Amino acid sequence: MKIARVGAVGKERPVVVEHDRAYFVDSIIGDWSRESLENGAVAKVQVADLSKLESTIFGSERIGAPLTRPTKLICVGLNYTKHISETNAQTPAEPVIFMKAPDSFIGPNDDVVIPPGSTATDYEVELAVIIGKRALYLKSPEDSAKHILGYSVSQDISERHWQLERSGQWVKGKSFPNFNPMGPYIVTADALNANNLRLWCKVDGEMRQDSHTSDLLFGINHIVWYISQFMELFPGDVINTGTPAGVGMGWNPTKYLRGGQVIETGISGIGEIKNNCVDFQG
Repeated sequence: MKIARVGAVGKERPVVVEHDRAYFVDSIIGDWSRESLENGAVAKVQVADLSKLESTIFGSERIGAPLTRPTKLICVGLNYTKHISETNAQTPAEPVIFMKAPDSFIGPNDDVVIPPGSTATDYEVELAVIIGKRALYLKSPEDSAKHILGYSVSQDISERHWQLERSGQWVKGKSFPNFNPMGPYIVTADALNANNLRLWCKVDGEMRQDSHTSDLLFGINHIVWYISQFMELFPGDVINTGTPAGVGMGWNPTKYLRGGQVIETGISGIGEIKNNCVDFQG
């Protein structure tokens, strides 16, 4: 099943996507939120007769972020071997975990706003894991699968000056507004094997990143299990699982984003998203 939200900013409605149609399910669940997911939203929608619901062509109006107000947006850093090499970092013995402000979460095709004065705004294609069931102190990575709702395409925009050159944690370079487009929908875990998906990113048509999730240093189940050892995960929480080689800072000379450029991001089996880069207008 594919779940999404469509509508103008602040007026999004939850949908189920089948083929090219989006079926509005707000009469059943209200919205795709932590509360509705905790109360069995997926099961309720699965037994609904979609043909009796209002529908529209998916993409005929703005596609919003597939979840509303996620509690947490968690990121895994340095999780592809070649990306570790291009950043001149050491291979971590355990997953590198940091947070990103949930307010950076935007629709899959919304504009990415370059912060004022930034010359080091970067792109990062990532597979997003969405939690569907509370997880805390899982006993083993094998226990993770039943806690995963599904997967989506995430673009983890990063401002490298604030992330790497200013003292402190990476969260500062990750949490600007509009810094995490995601979508176009969530593909539920029962419909997708996420362990060997191609993920890629283009800027102005030039392929910058091209890899597979099979190259993850720490796999999906390991990541969910690991995070649950020190943080309770709730339905609707999002985990960005890391980015492969080819980010802007890894090129010589660097290839950072600037206003007027277009980012295209995709993952096989899920879909593609597209973002225009615009300069901040204060």
